[in-house]
Amino acid sequence: MRLTRYYMPTLREKPAEAEIVSHQLMLRAGMIRKLASGIYSFLPLGYRVVRKVEEIVRQEMNAKGALEVFLPVVQPAELWRETGRWDRFGKELLRFEDRGEREFCLGPTHEEVITDLVRNELRSYRQLPVNLYQIHIKFRDEIRPRFGLMRAREFIMKDAYSFDADEEGLNRSYEDMYDAYSRIFHRCGRKFTAVEADTGAIGGDVSHEFMVWADTGEDVIVGCSQCGYAANLEKAEFRVPKGRGDEKEKSLEKVYTPDMKTVEEVTGFLGVSPSQLVKTLLYNTDKGFIALLIPGDREVNETKVARLLGLEKLELAAFRDVEELTGAPVGFAGPIGLGGVKLVADRLLEGVKNVVVGANEEDYHYVNANWGRDFLPHVVGDIVKALPGDPCPRCGAPLEFSRGIEVGHIFKLGTKYSEAMRAYFLDAQGQERPFVMGCYGIGVTRTAAAAIEQHHDEDGIIWPISIAPYECYLLPTNTNRQDIREASEKVYQGLVEKGVEVLLDDREERAGVKFKDADLIGVPIRLTFGERGIKRGVCELKLRREEKSVEVPLERAVEEVMALRDSLFLEVRP
Repeated sequence: MRLTRYYMPTLREKPAEAEIVSHQLMLRAGMIRKLASGIYSFLPLGYRVVRKVEEIVRQEMNAKGALEVFLPVVQPAELWRETGRWDRFGKELLRFEDRGEREFCLGPTHEEVITDLVRNELRSYRQLPVNLYQIHIKFRDEIRPRFGLMRAREFIMKDAYSFDADEEGLNRSYEDMYDAYSRIFHRCGRKFTAVEADTGAIGGDVSHEFMVWADTGEDVIVGCSQCGYAANLEKAEFRVPKGRGDEKEKSLEKVYTPDMKTVEEVTGFLGVSPSQLVKTLLYNTDKGFIALLIPGDREVNETKVARLLGLEKLELAAFRDVEELTGAPVGFAGPIGLGGVKLVADRLLEGVKNVVVGANEEDYHYVNANWGRDFLPHVVGDIVKALPGDPCPRCGAPLEFSRGIEVGHIFKLGTKYSEAMRAYFLDAQGQERPFVMGCYGIGVTRTAAAAIEQHHDEDGIIWPISIAPYECYLLPTNTNRQDIREASEKVYQGLVEKGVEVLLDDREERAGVKFKDADLIGVPIRLTFGERGIKRGVCELKLRREEKSVEVPLERAVEEVMALRDSLFLEVRP
């Protein structure tokens, strides 16, 4: 492709709207343009990357026997009502009515649609297993779309759904998808890990997220270098440290804490550590108000709370509700004498002695509160976030924290959707049974952006060759010189004949502009044709990821590019 015939509007300055590297560089490299909040148009260069990712995904899914389909993005409300998600999914579900006043939504996911499709077609265990997938647009009405393609409202996703006769079959399907995902992200040149994750709004019992390591990632990866345990922060577990000691119980005492509301203020005033204070946090849920009791040096993990109690709604209680329930302003709530709410305590607090708690009275706290004597929770469980250094749940070694970007998520759904939608098949005994389902998603456009987060420098993108928009960039420094023009043209034709994806920068631009654009868009291999080199019968061969270039004879340029191209593809072969 010749740049004089290409649409690649590069930018020199960093766009003010772009917060992270991938967003900045995709805008600057002329790959995407914003249409509306969280909605982007893909320009030719950017769309080539997306198509490369799609093709890798398609090849690996097909290799596992999955079958590609194409499902409507507009979905009728009645399907979502069958599973109860029409009301539960929240405001991310963009709802609308057609001219007949029938209710629809733009699909953020396709569990209902795919289940409806197979329940009318698959009737016998002999037809199983089946794995259907699509690569399609999704829409989620994010409250705060940001970071370009990382958290867009409209995005391209690969979603697959497996249908098996039993749990054993689901386990095989899940393992196949786990292996396929590992191959996909390896081929895309990603440094990644698979971590245990919460199933969230999709549901099910078991799930893994595939995380790309990146300092700019929104997700926190909790891992153990000793045994390999890994989970996202929402799911991460840890062992409860042993040995609370045999501290003697002291007498409960109410103390004056004037206008001391925060953990820092109260513990500083009383001269105790945050771990000696119990925070009482009031929440409003679909099952009524609850009070969460956690150590003062910990944070609530709302995902764990919702899973422990089977909640669909969980939000901090309004100030007026806190005052009505406790009789005091926010900051003075405590478990002693607190009625009308369920007390839910983290397991770290079980058996604690002589701790500080709110007194449910403005400007007062209790000291020397004791578990069992002064308060006794109704439910005890793991409801706090893990911290660096907490003991690994498997081997006890200290947990380590890092950051990552979620690019894939696989779920064991079980029979959640098939039972709700009466999607049954006949087993070998002629009995009706619900399909045992799995769900497997990859953010295609997010994967492209995540590649930039991992592979860039101060000059621009450094694409892995497997998903680079082009494989080789030919840079004649002066197209007005016939010898330079003819040499670059000859190599260009030779590479095209060999099937290399090549860009020829035949623009009448200064050499500096061309070098800047070449580095910015990140094509892996560059050949430079300069005046001095042409006179000696050589050109310069350079990898984008390396600083130094080497001279190669013009007659061997095509051969050298082919050899280098093959070696780069070997690096991303699983």
